[in-house]
Amino acid sequence: MAGWYEISQASDGQYRFILKAGNGEPILNSELYKAKASAVNGIESIQKNSGDDARYERLTAKNGKPYFNLKAANHQIIGTSQFYASEASRDKGIESVKNNGSSTTIKDLTVQA
Repeated sequence: MAGWYEISQASDGQYRFILKAGNGEPILNSELYKAKASAVNGIESIQKNSGDDARYERLTAKNGKPYFNLKAANHQIIGTSQFYASEASRDKGIESVKNNGSSTTIKDLTVQA
C-alpha cells in the first residue's frame, strides 16, 4: 500500500501534516502552519522535493540519535523525521520518504464527518 499525508489541527488552531508510510508509520512531520492552505503547500513541496537526495540533511541530535530534515530548494525545512536508533535506520527512513513522498493521497482530519 502506498503512503499518504494526514493534515490535522493542533489545540492552538494551527495546522500540521504527517507523511505516513504504507504501513501507517509516520515518517515525516511538518512544522505548524497558521493556515491549512500553507500546510497543503508544504505537502506539495514534499511531493516535488522528496525524490532528490540532495534535499535531505542528515543530522545527529544532542542525544546521539540520528534524524533528518527534508529541505525545499530555498533551503527551508519542510519536514523533520523522528529520531532513529542508527544511521542505517535513518537512511531507511529517507528511502521511505523518497518512495512515499510523491503520494497524492491526503487525509484531512480537520474535516468533520
